[in-house]
Amino acid sequence: MRTHLESAYVLHHRPYRDTSRILELFTRGHGRISLFARGARGGRRSATSWASMLQPFNRLLVSWSARGDAGQLTGVEFDGPIRVMPPARLVSGFYLNELLLKLFARHDPHADVFDLYATTIEALKESANPLPHLRLFEKRLLEMLGYGLALERDCKSGAPIEADATYHYRVEQGAMRTLDVAEGTMIFAGSTLLAIAREDFEDAFICAEARRLFRAALDRVLEGEDLRTRDVMLALRRQRGGSKS
Repeated sequence: MRTHLESAYVLHHRPYRDTSRILELFTRGHGRISLFARGARGGRRSATSWASMLQPFNRLLVSWSARGDAGQLTGVEFDGPIRVMPPARLVSGFYLNELLLKLFARHDPHADVFDLYATTIEALKESANPLPHLRLFEKRLLEMLGYGLALERDCKSGAPIEADATYHYRVEQGAMRTLDVAEGTMIFAGSTLLAIAREDFEDAFICAEARRLFRAALDRVLEGEDLRTRDVMLALRRQRGGSKS
């Protein structure tokens, strides 16, 4: 099977033998795939020229031939103008990549997720504040996976969420009104849940509240599997004196 000029991003790459790489790509039409890039670390002159292209966060057009589970890269070019990911945004970008690697099996296409990822990567390159874009990505990714959060109605009574009420959020069920106003990891004001539903992530408080809600929801989908980029983000927050990420 041969595929020509498929839109793709490199999620991860690692060395293979002396001069080659194994690439993990996320493609629009074929989902996540693995390819051998022979000579891409030195060797064949044509393949060596690919090395600068085959980096995370570059939108690419790739061609490959496949026999079995892993294919061989046969061509690569940039897909449109290229903007470099600022160093301060690299951890955020790698967080998105790790989510896709952990959540998606190979050869399972999700064009909607690819488009969401592409939009988010470009936003990270241009925005001074990555946090609203990360929260928007998490919310919409959960929805696309079929794990969208019920944020506008009480899961027990069916009544609309009230802005001035307090709710205990259970990821498996939804929000349930509570008279216990004690703080807890899954206690939210009704006004906060409604703002998250509206995707009002430019508000720093709403963004921080959404972070802990989405983390719980993603942990459920990941079935407890750790994300290494979260540990990196936590370390960076501590270095900055506990500012939110």
